[in-house]
Amino acid sequence: MAKKNPSLAFDGLALAWLGLTSYSVMRSASGPDTAQSQARLEPLPPPKATRSFFDQGELVAVLTTQPLDRLLDYKAPEGGCFAGAYVEVPLGPRKVMGVVWGAGSGDYDRSRVRPVIRVLDVAPMREEMQVFLGRAADYTLTPMSAMLRLATRAPGLSDPPSMRKVYRLGNGVAGRMTDARRRVLDTLSDYGGLSFTLGELAETAGVTPSVVKGLVKLDAVREEDSPRDLPLPGLDPTRRGKALTKDQAAAAAHLGAAIDDGRYGTTLLKGVTGSGKTEVYLEAVAETLKRGRQALVLLPEIALTAEFLTRVEARFGARPAEWHSGVTMTERRRIWKMVGQGDAQLVVGARSALFLPFRDLGLIIVDEEHDTSYKQEDGVLYNARDMAVLRAAICGARVVLASATPSLESWSNVQAGKYDMVELTSRFGAAVMPDMRAIDMRAEQMQAGRWISPTLQAAIADRLARGEQAMLFMNRRGFAPVTLCRACGQQIGCRQCDARMVEHRFLKRLMCHQCGETTPIPTTCPSCGVADKLAPVGPGVERMGEEAAALFPEARIAVLSSDLFASARALKEGIEKIARGEADIIIGTQLVAKGHNFPLLTLVGVIDADLGLQGSDLRAAERTFQLMRQVAGRAGRSDKPGSALLQTFQPEHPVICAILSGDEDGFWRAEAAEREAAGVPPFGRMAGIILSGTDVAQVFDLGNALARSDAPLREIGAQVFGPAPAPIARIRGRHRVRLLVKAAKGAPLQDALARWTGALRLKGDLRLSIDIDPQSFY
Repeated sequence: MAKKNPSLAFDGLALAWLGLTSYSVMRSASGPDTAQSQARLEPLPPPKATRSFFDQGELVAVLTTQPLDRLLDYKAPEGGCFAGAYVEVPLGPRKVMGVVWGAGSGDYDRSRVRPVIRVLDVAPMREEMQVFLGRAADYTLTPMSAMLRLATRAPGLSDPPSMRKVYRLGNGVAGRMTDARRRVLDTLSDYGGLSFTLGELAETAGVTPSVVKGLVKLDAVREEDSPRDLPLPGLDPTRRGKALTKDQAAAAAHLGAAIDDGRYGTTLLKGVTGSGKTEVYLEAVAETLKRGRQALVLLPEIALTAEFLTRVEARFGARPAEWHSGVTMTERRRIWKMVGQGDAQLVVGARSALFLPFRDLGLIIVDEEHDTSYKQEDGVLYNARDMAVLRAAICGARVVLASATPSLESWSNVQAGKYDMVELTSRFGAAVMPDMRAIDMRAEQMQAGRWISPTLQAAIADRLARGEQAMLFMNRRGFAPVTLCRACGQQIGCRQCDARMVEHRFLKRLMCHQCGETTPIPTTCPSCGVADKLAPVGPGVERMGEEAAALFPEARIAVLSSDLFASARALKEGIEKIARGEADIIIGTQLVAKGHNFPLLTLVGVIDADLGLQGSDLRAAERTFQLMRQVAGRAGRSDKPGSALLQTFQPEHPVICAILSGDEDGFWRAEAAEREAAGVPPFGRMAGIILSGTDVAQVFDLGNALARSDAPLREIGAQVFGPAPAPIARIRGRHRVRLLVKAAKGAPLQDALARWTGALRLKGDLRLSIDIDPQSFY
């Protein structure tokens, strides 16, 4: 890669980050969270290991889920309670949930202390979980109450055990099929046989409970009496898995020996796309289960879980616990309780599964560990990959970070000796890596309004003639990113944000991708009122679908984008149909780049390989390299060779050259040298300060006041950049201003940030959020 001036690169990065487009509320003068910075200045004490049980009437300190900056004293209830017990306590006129954190302080009138109402019928929080939440809170500068809410995201935990009515698909016929009845049956089908309570099913399907009851009478829906928390089926780790290649067997043996050691450690499992990393780490799961410990597999996308669960079931004879937003509330409560009791051997889930109350966690797999979706960008701002390492270090578990294109952070930790690495260098079986070539768009004869080049069109036609599949990759949702008036030149923008509305022709609406506001596609310009002059500008996946249909009218075309499917289950079904060969051309966003296996897919065409290289994003080169290599890796995963064609106007760009040559080590070395010279992550530390409010002057005044009072940061040698408005400077009617803090790698950044912001008293609706290790730089 060509070298850049590190100081200029960082100046551009600092200015670019100040325009970060997402934001999160963490401090507000209008709500109880205003005290959170002070809470971090006086961190909650660690649990006291000397006391494991408190007799009736003894003082206990309870951490509640309410936004308070301190522990509250209560009297232990009748029968006493264990440390870590989940309890229901009075708080003013309300009843709230909390956890017994240790002994009470007793530093005020004991006669005013109220007793715990009751102990909940769930396993107590283990001390290692309390430590994990405390350290995660200190690292991310998050209130402990918010961390506890993250760790108790299962409805009905305070409900007593009892029988209940649940509803599943029946064997009867619905009779006269109405739209409401069809929605109920489609919902039950989409969720793959999971049970619902009556209220959940009615709400999810958007019908009244009477519609469900009517289907029960026809036996189209089955009503059952069920215990609130059925046990999970057991997994058999002794079942024989797939035959492994020599490389896979060596990697599995390495992980098995690490697990047998029983101590914390992190392994980077690096393997080219299609090399069989999943089979290797499933062997590590088997070794963990044989030792009676629990395992967790984190996946970056819900859409990946269906195929993965099928593979797990084939390997262990039963389905594991599933935890993500696509799971019913009933199932979430059940899984949460089973995990805490140690009755869930393996959990497969999204990043929030990391905060489940595992009884004996022995292994954490972070699949596609480089993926940006592991960073939580609202609420509690954390990176699940980094928190997985923290949790494993506390409970003595092994972490496996799996990726074909690891993050620079993981790569540098291997180079520094903090992580060990095992590598798979070839694809499984007869499959070989795809041939990768660039299409120089400067030499292509393109028609106006077309984005598929003649060279790529010819390659697609060739694949279709062979009965194979082709994929077109465009990392833009919707039909067109801009709607322009040809009469006045105005671009249609969002009323609540400084962002352009994106046309979604499938939905027949314009949508703001910042706040979610939608409006029907207008026929006249909102600015000048002229009719029939609005034109969509630029391509999205929906537009690519139209172009592909015009070029290949006989082809079956599938467009994969998260906003085109009503539910996660529907998206999974769409992916399964493609894998079965029920589509000829697949068009998708980055959703298609993550772990899917389409055996008939032999050609990947990237419509705009230059898209991710624009701007001064710290990780632009890294992310473009990862995304292009990942999406290209979808081709040729079976016995037929594959090709990947990248349409680019910059074929000589160093990142494009690195993608095509496959010189990964050379790319990482060059990237690491540039970042180290600039003192930026992973060789330095950063934090983003995000300010917002309805009065832009007040927001800037706050930013300027912060910049002037940066003494705590200067004490540790940190620099402050900003304040500056974000490029999208208004979202949901709130003006947004950014500051960026840069410090040396070993600097005590969190303590300095807490002292810097802790003295602030926010007025009106001003809000302040701190993002440690920000991932978004655009």
